[in-house]
Amino acid sequence: MLETLDAAAVRRWCASGLTALRTHQGEIDDLNVYPVPDGDTGTNLVLTLTSAQQALAMDLGTLPDDGHTPHGHALRLMARGALLGARGNSGVILSQILRGLADTLAAVPAVRGRQLADALADATTAAYAAVARPVEGTLLSVVAAAAHAARRADSDDLRAVARAAAEAAAHALARTPEQLPELARAGVVDAGGRGLCLLLDALVEVITGESPAQPAPAPPARRASVTAVRESGSDAYAYEVQYLLDATDEAVTRLRAELDALGDSLAIVGDGAGTWNVHVHVNDIGAAVEAGVVAGRPHRISVTRFADQGAPAPQAPLPEGRAAVVVATGAGIAELFAAEGAVVVPANPSTGELLDAIRATGAARVVVLPNDPNTQSVASAAAKEAHGLGVKVSVVPTRSPVQALAALAVRDPKRRFEDDVIAMAEAAGACRYAEVCHAAREALTVAGPARPGDVLALVEGEVHLIGQDLVDTCTAVVDRMLGGGGELVTLLCGADAPAGLADRVRAHVEGAWPFVEVQAYEGGQPHYPLLVGVE
Repeated sequence: MLETLDAAAVRRWCASGLTALRTHQGEIDDLNVYPVPDGDTGTNLVLTLTSAQQALAMDLGTLPDDGHTPHGHALRLMARGALLGARGNSGVILSQILRGLADTLAAVPAVRGRQLADALADATTAAYAAVARPVEGTLLSVVAAAAHAARRADSDDLRAVARAAAEAAAHALARTPEQLPELARAGVVDAGGRGLCLLLDALVEVITGESPAQPAPAPPARRASVTAVRESGSDAYAYEVQYLLDATDEAVTRLRAELDALGDSLAIVGDGAGTWNVHVHVNDIGAAVEAGVVAGRPHRISVTRFADQGAPAPQAPLPEGRAAVVVATGAGIAELFAAEGAVVVPANPSTGELLDAIRATGAARVVVLPNDPNTQSVASAAAKEAHGLGVKVSVVPTRSPVQALAALAVRDPKRRFEDDVIAMAEAAGACRYAEVCHAAREALTVAGPARPGDVLALVEGEVHLIGQDLVDTCTAVVDRMLGGGGELVTLLCGADAPAGLADRVRAHVEGAWPFVEVQAYEGGQPHYPLLVGVE
């Protein structure tokens, strides 16, 4: 039994909570009728906490020089990982609950009962702030009840406070059908609230060493078809759009107003360091993504079509004439894209050049893959111009050629164009990328000072490693990326890559990661001896 919550306990809690969510994932999915009957709340919570656990696993055990305690550092890693991997409203709210805990406990020397109660109160405040229009009878009511009971316990005994919070959450969950008619009609409790109860039960088990003895909520009633209102009270929007965004507070304020005008169920939450998780229900997917491009740098874009979550809808006739336009640097990369049937445009194109390429395809529906953050706004401008010419264009905001290869690999002409774009965006977002190059001048990076000639490894645009040997740095960055999970590694060798670089990296991966597949190509790109993609 624990007197205080330490870093090891935080890690055990994350692992135990994830195991519980995975065990009950199907049950929670079946409970899900609010805000939409999409049946994926359990899945979203699992994916969110998986990302939190991966963030903890990537930690090398070093503490930042910011005064945070070991348990505070672990909680911050867990909260940030959850934010970056949050899926759906439930995942977004959970990430903010974890952030509220982390913010309160980061610098507390010892976490006992009263400190946990204070943290749960702050977590509740953060959870309510995450939703544009909070609704009772949801996960929000459950966390609020847990926090209130923890405060009411008025004790320094960590075990007593944790038990009080978990028991109150279970009782609040049982009351959710009384608060939401949609749940009462379906004969279920709130799905997100059920997930939170599992996490609080896992916390009690970690602290006390005993499994909580609490009645499980009633199983879902058999139901034919359930139609539930969304959080804003409107059922007029067909898609859920979610992405991470690197942007300033001012830009996010403008984005919030713009997205609120486009749809409903809006939730935008940040980590306090410039990264935001954006969630909204809309009809115009492109406008929601383009608003993010204007505000900052969107990535990990996810789009769900609600009609696909229920009974299969009649399929409209497939549109004729589709094409892909891809921006490429390097002859080898251009050949790879051409082999996939894409029209290739040289790097750093103008809006006019991209528009010409779109028109040259002769297709009525075109997807554009810019492969560079600097080209995304150009691609969006070209797409708007093309719309005026009667061509429907969707931009998948890829930032590296390896992401474009992942996107092109999942194209399926048998799908509706919109669904195909969604699949491509999801494939690109699931592909993490890295670039290895030599420093041209002295610079101070987040990985330390770099001198001319040093080998730099950038993961998703940020320097993670500084080395002296090219091969060693390439293998090290691949190891770091695979530490977060992955089944496929793609290597694109640059024009200046030494002979045998890909073979040596491949051999290292085959030895260190025997279940990971490696694909290597001659990319021919300048400046970067190696580009890496991990899926």
